[in-house]
Amino acid sequence: MKNLKVVFMGTPDFAVPVLKTLIENTNVVLVVSQPDAYVGRKKVLTPSPVKQLALENNIEVFTPYKIREDYEKIIETNPDIIITCAYGQIIPKILLDLPKYKCINVHASLLPKYRGGAPIHAAILNGDDKTGITIMYMAEGMDDGDIIKKESINILDNDNINTLSEKLSTLGSKLLIEALPNIISGNITRIKQNESEVTFAYTIKREDEKIDFNKTYKEIYNKVRALLPRSYFILNGIEYKVISIRYENKNGKISTVNSIYKDGIGISCKDGEVVITEFIPAGKKQMQANSYLNGIDKKSILGVKINEE
Repeated sequence: MKNLKVVFMGTPDFAVPVLKTLIENTNVVLVVSQPDAYVGRKKVLTPSPVKQLALENNIEVFTPYKIREDYEKIIETNPDIIITCAYGQIIPKILLDLPKYKCINVHASLLPKYRGGAPIHAAILNGDDKTGITIMYMAEGMDDGDIIKKESINILDNDNINTLSEKLSTLGSKLLIEALPNIISGNITRIKQNESEVTFAYTIKREDEKIDFNKTYKEIYNKVRALLPRSYFILNGIEYKVISIRYENKNGKISTVNSIYKDGIGISCKDGEVVITEFIPAGKKQMQANSYLNGIDKKSILGVKINEE
């Protein structure tokens, strides 16, 4: 497959192992990624992880702001195949029809479940015990193309967005390389998606990140691990991004600091107490809750209502 001319389109860390595998096994002639973005508190203009890998391998990178309007560079490369993985923009039909082996997508769910931009988050948020990778032909709609190959993995109770993403990106690399010879030879049985089973996993918004303590502990735990480290609560006007929690079988007034423990802050939820054991206070570094508690008057937070700004 070393003569296979590939245009790869991807952006985040999740897509990096897929690109690595393609570099090792094919001729990647162009990488398309999202434009450089400002990252961190100091707002440093930073290339995407996919772009960084491409440049390290002396592969040309194209970063259009709107791929629907700016795609001539891709046409000029005359690729045999276009492969996408978490690129972040809708691919126009002119590109879908361009290569002889069509456009292939590596999608992080068991389609038709969780079409959209946040399938891994959705699987954890919803408490699923399985997810997987689907290799598919791309179509004009959102993740609605024919399925080529898919494989499932278990979601463990201690998995979070980082660990599960790593497992799935590794699986995606493996499945893609397994599927490519059959894609090239045409030895494929295309499987239509069952539209009656379609669900969507839309990109997580800021309002989705706040923890609602009217939920059960399990629901809150799933949010923390699905959005790590983005889920947050507000205490005395200060935002805290949550890193880790544990459970206490203790009742109290919901959404209120009910207890102070050696290792954390106990906030009552629907079916017990969420003990926040590690977090990131606004403007500060990540810390263990016990370190935070040693530096404050504990009475100043006991009985305080959560998420009142």
